[in-house]
Amino acid sequence: MVFNSIFFIFCFLPVFMLIYYLVPGKLRNLILFLGSLVFYAWGEPVYVILMLFSSIFNYYMGAELERLYYDEKRQKLNLVFAVIVNLGILVFFKYYGFLLNTIGGITGLHIPHPELSLPIGLSFYTFRNLSYLFDVYLSKISAQHNFLTFATYSTMFPYTSAGPIVRYTDIQEQLNRRSINITRFGMGAELFIKGLAKKVILADNLSALYAGICGTSRMSVLTAWIGIFAYTMQLYFDFSGYSDMAIGLGKMLGFDFKKNFDYPYISTSVSEFWRRWHISLGSWFRDYTYIPLGGNRVSTLKHVRNILVVWALTGLWHGASWNFVLWGVYYGLFLLLEKFVLASLLERLPQWLRIAYTMFVVMIGWVFFSQTDFSALGTYLGTLFGIGAAGFADSTALYYLKTGFILFVVSILACRPGLYQQFKRLLQRRPMTAVLVNFILLALSIAYMVYNSYTPFLYAKF
Repeated sequence: MVFNSIFFIFCFLPVFMLIYYLVPGKLRNLILFLGSLVFYAWGEPVYVILMLFSSIFNYYMGAELERLYYDEKRQKLNLVFAVIVNLGILVFFKYYGFLLNTIGGITGLHIPHPELSLPIGLSFYTFRNLSYLFDVYLSKISAQHNFLTFATYSTMFPYTSAGPIVRYTDIQEQLNRRSINITRFGMGAELFIKGLAKKVILADNLSALYAGICGTSRMSVLTAWIGIFAYTMQLYFDFSGYSDMAIGLGKMLGFDFKKNFDYPYISTSVSEFWRRWHISLGSWFRDYTYIPLGGNRVSTLKHVRNILVVWALTGLWHGASWNFVLWGVYYGLFLLLEKFVLASLLERLPQWLRIAYTMFVVMIGWVFFSQTDFSALGTYLGTLFGIGAAGFADSTALYYLKTGFILFVVSILACRPGLYQQFKRLLQRRPMTAVLVNFILLALSIAYMVYNSYTPFLYAKF
């Protein structure tokens, strides 16, 4: 089941919320747990068993890590075992074919293997459960001894499919005590509608435009730049839209999840961009990989190593393909360049030029991200800079500029904070007008969902 479907909005969500709000508070975790299983099993009935196993296993291992607190050696062995099991499942389902194909490419051997479908949300709930185990091991939290409470955290449907990676420490108290009321429900509904509009009205239309450009046999320079700009905006509205919907649903349920995006396309450096983009993943790798490796409190050489390792792993997390590793290393190199070479230069540049520089780096990065075939990747990058291009501009470029002009303008405005700040002022001054705006956005989103084909969330496949 997905958020951007008629069934979820008009069938599952109303029925679930009605039951959730009517039952006594002590039963809400049970309803949320059962509802999450139904939500997940609706699309992947077999893999719900895998998600349940992950919940049971990590619940038990958390208790064991706490029990062995005074036996450091056994505690560490148990942690290593838990990490191996969690990552082993992730590697098997996500990287099994990739590893065999890589070995085959190196050795020249053809290794036949079945194609495994990736369980939806596997990367997200694996990292979520690992963060719980790490925090128990580090004594940041106490292990949860109520299985239902832990399973509610581990399987909660708002963030199961595509994040954000909510940590147990962030909602520990709310799992036991949380308040639900009409005000919180309204705030959550507003966020949900905002996210739905981002996805359905903007991301899906940008996706169609980008797909059309990618289907062009030979592009001009301008066409290629229009295409990667469309993909740049599509990816933001798709993923931040999902995050808004997840956070909004959480608020309806009485939870406060941390934001996952903070207007990344207004960043004045690549470093700032990654403090604003997919915040929950960046902070996960910082706290559980970068800092344990020594962070920046080591020699310069080791510091460089730490950044490159973290970013190679960040790239690999996104998909079982070498282009994602290349994408991660690309960003690692730019972060090193900014830290050791460009820092003083960037400070002297005007803000608009720093934003332009950052967007240029980011858009080139999305070429690495979007093209899993190295040949297509090289062709697209070459076209952007005039190598093998069908001239600078052609009729195709002019067509997409003309037909996509309004979409591009709205996208530029919507990826900046000004539009939403205006809406919040409107909400304070004229609340009924703001309600009307939300109603119009919802109606438009539903209309698009009815008349257009379904487009899945991009990050659900990661």
